[in-house]
Amino acid sequence: MDMAWIWKSALLVIAGMLLLRIAGRKSISQMSVATTVIMISIGTTIVQPIANHELWKAIGSAAIFIVSLLIIEYLQLKFDWLENLISGRSKIIIENGQIISKHLRSLRITVDQLEMRLRQNGISNLSDVKFATLEPNGQVGYELMRHAKPVTIGELERLLHLKSGITMEQSNLFQETKTNHHAAPIDPKLQ
Repeated sequence: MDMAWIWKSALLVIAGMLLLRIAGRKSISQMSVATTVIMISIGTTIVQPIANHELWKAIGSAAIFIVSLLIIEYLQLKFDWLENLISGRSKIIIENGQIISKHLRSLRITVDQLEMRLRQNGISNLSDVKFATLEPNGQVGYELMRHAKPVTIGELERLLHLKSGITMEQSNLFQETKTNHHAAPIDPKLQ
């Protein structure tokens, strides 16, 4: 009886885990389109050699997929337009407590699905949301209205006059979504 399939399966599992470790840690909800396609391809490729007796080709193919993924992710870091093309951009779905229906339709999300996601983030009232965006990874980002924001330690100290001269100037991450460019220049090393 041929027992080679046992060691081949074990080797494929180990090779698959090593290659996926190189690809990086992301949950399925955080995967980009490219990552998802490559991960599905790897799963399909790794199963084939047990039936076809081509173990090294499967490991080589999986390695090529991972190298391709690393190249794609590197290029997305270097070129903003490529990131926009492959991953997409955040889309504003609530502005000043009002749902933007046309954006929900284009994203194929129902109001009930949006409300469910907001409740999961602890938001119980739409009028408390200044901005909400659907991020490329499927998560909902949000900024609360001033009256609904929790008090931070810095604000409390300022209110109690424990610290003076503190300015509350911050860059707004939602402004980038509205204007499609970064408010402050980005360090070229990060691009």
